[in-house]
Amino acid sequence: MTNQLKQFIDDHLPKIEAELYNLVERIKAPESLKESMLYSLKAGGKRIRPLFVVAVCDLFHNKQQEAFTVGAAVEMIHTYSLIHDDLPSMDNDDMRRGKPTNHVVFGEALATLAGDALNTLSFGILARMENVEPTKLVELINLLSIASGAEGMVGGQVLDIDGESRRLDLPELEHVHINKTGAILRFSIESGAVLSNATKEERDALVEYAHHIGLAFQIQDDILDIVGTTEELGKTAGKDLESQKSTYPALLTLEGAKMKLEEHYNLAITALAKIEKNTSLLEDFASYIVKRNN
Repeated sequence: MTNQLKQFIDDHLPKIEAELYNLVERIKAPESLKESMLYSLKAGGKRIRPLFVVAVCDLFHNKQQEAFTVGAAVEMIHTYSLIHDDLPSMDNDDMRRGKPTNHVVFGEALATLAGDALNTLSFGILARMENVEPTKLVELINLLSIASGAEGMVGGQVLDIDGESRRLDLPELEHVHINKTGAILRFSIESGAVLSNATKEERDALVEYAHHIGLAFQIQDDILDIVGTTEELGKTAGKDLESQKSTYPALLTLEGAKMKLEEHYNLAITALAKIEKNTSLLEDFASYIVKRNN
């Protein structure tokens, strides 16, 4: 991690987490539900998605508080997806980020409802932002709906489940992950462009960057499932290999997956070159994603 990226994270992560927890703590809801929601929100994580929202706003010298609010909303969506992914009816995982999963601690019913609550709360948070013009609010809500729903993350999860019964080819695998992982990362990056009044050309370049970063993120996840340890990952290592799941290393070999990772990294950097601003922070994020060990 570069000094620039480390400083950016050190400066902004506490603000993101404060906004995230405050938004949940002040809702009127059963305490057991709030406890379950906060348990998963406070379990850790890199906060890549909200950091991307703020980083794109930073690119355009946009310091508005709403960047942290949008970042909190997208992190709620991401957290709800992890709670549901871990359920016995899905991946049936007992560990997440080095801690017992939500359903292990709170039971399957409350964990499911905590995920539902985080999902719905995220849209209310966007709708209630007072200092963002109404047309932008509608656009952000629409983009998040697409990214998180049937046309994005949820649809990608269904494709992933369907693919467990057969070996996917590379285009099919990429289609799964453009939706399952990439859609929410794209929203994180594109929402910063919306908040910052980016030009069409700048926004298109950022969406292209997001596309390649999303695929690079998933490829590195697949690689880490093979080379990482359970302690490093905070979840069960080797599970993809054990279940014979279609992954980039399974299709391309481990070395082939590393080459594909490098390819998407280079394409992401090329996309940033189309923006006539200092994109070094987003370049640092791209490097961090492909070199991370968890």
